[in-house]
Amino acid sequence: MPDTDSAAVAQVINPATGARENSYPLMTLDDALKAAERAKAAQLGWRKTSFADRAAVVGKAAALLRDRADDYAALMTREMGKTLTDGRAEIEKCAAHCDWFAKNAERYLADQPVDLDGGGEVFVTFNPIGVVLAVMPWNFPFWQVIRFAAPALMAGNGAVLKHASNVPGCALAIEQLWRDAGLPDDLFRTLLLPSKEIAHLIESPHIAAVTLTGSVAAGKSVAAAAGGVLKKCVLELGGSDAYLILDDADPAAAAKVAATARMVNGGQSCIAGKRFIVVEALKQQFEEALVEAMRGYEMGDPTDGNTKLGPMQSVEARDEVHEQVEKSVANGAKLLLGGEVPDKAGAWYPATVLTDVALGQPAHDEEIFGPVAAIITVKDEADAVRIANDSEFGLGSGVLTGDVDRGRRIAREELDAGMSFVNENVRSDPRMPFGGVKHSGYGRECADYGIREFVNIKTVLVKPQATSGGSKVE
Repeated sequence: MPDTDSAAVAQVINPATGARENSYPLMTLDDALKAAERAKAAQLGWRKTSFADRAAVVGKAAALLRDRADDYAALMTREMGKTLTDGRAEIEKCAAHCDWFAKNAERYLADQPVDLDGGGEVFVTFNPIGVVLAVMPWNFPFWQVIRFAAPALMAGNGAVLKHASNVPGCALAIEQLWRDAGLPDDLFRTLLLPSKEIAHLIESPHIAAVTLTGSVAAGKSVAAAAGGVLKKCVLELGGSDAYLILDDADPAAAAKVAATARMVNGGQSCIAGKRFIVVEALKQQFEEALVEAMRGYEMGDPTDGNTKLGPMQSVEARDEVHEQVEKSVANGAKLLLGGEVPDKAGAWYPATVLTDVALGQPAHDEEIFGPVAAIITVKDEADAVRIANDSEFGLGSGVLTGDVDRGRRIAREELDAGMSFVNENVRSDPRMPFGGVKHSGYGRECADYGIREFVNIKTVLVKPQATSGGSKVE
């Protein structure tokens, strides 16, 4: 959708039709700062609650998510084009995430004893840090928010949300969700705020830390603002995930995993597979199998339960992807499937496969945030690893091989990424730490590593007071 930051409202444009949907008034910076102050006041009480009390609220949120799954999925479809099927799956993932942290937060944040010579008691404890500002993207409008919010709230923190400007309805629905679940007033607030005001909000004394999922440019901007006031941030940025298809892989099985990885959320995902690096001996077989697998993702009405590929999030985003495809072809890539803009209203783009992708082409050098698979041919395993790592990004990665020991070695030792999966597509899960390296960001979400990002990891030493000795006075 067009940038609305300079306007008084956030205007939703339906990606499937191009029609205008609801509009929402934007807040002023002063309103946002007051909301952050109230969130901090609410957090001072919330931090004193028990894990059981917090779990009751987060568990209730899980139940409400499941009860409202159809409504929330339809909202995502209207605002950013997600299919209803994918939307329902996203809501279930959010509910499971809430359940997991309601059950496991106390265990993750339990005091840890330290053995120390010299007597006394030493332990590490985990205290809430305060109010976390979340700057979140449109592509998973519920999951990205719940992914940070459930552990942050279970840790005793408060939260304020600056969501993407094209999903204001989702942002407000999430605030209402937490309120209906029994969260204290003001502890979680949605701020419909222009992006230009984020730096000022970070400077607020009532904001303790920042988490952002978004572009590299947005991450650099937020990191600079947070660093300027010495506040911690966690960044989950872009990705150009590479999957290695080795000489002992089954081409058809590898292509199925590759297509699934590429078409997550219609290709609009940081952890979607984007570069498929195949050894020369398997090139033709893998190309044929991947085209066949990608052909199964036909464009269709996102409200139809059988649709596997809906529209992209905006016409502008679609046009950017198409330009990357055209430039890649002009510089030597070969188009095997798709690559043409449909003649109809909306942000539509077909499943597309490029081969002979090489250095100097956008499909090789850049992140393509849409349904475009890039095939890169290499001579051997070492060449594949080299090209996979020759990227500014390091979020997810995959190894497709018939030898699991070989796959384990490469995933564990060779690939520069925060996550490496063997014979499976990369995905997030509340039980596993999630995040990247290089320009894919830093810090982790999910699991014990994630919930500890926004706590004060405090060392406590307790020793009995020494007696002064001396004579007893009658």
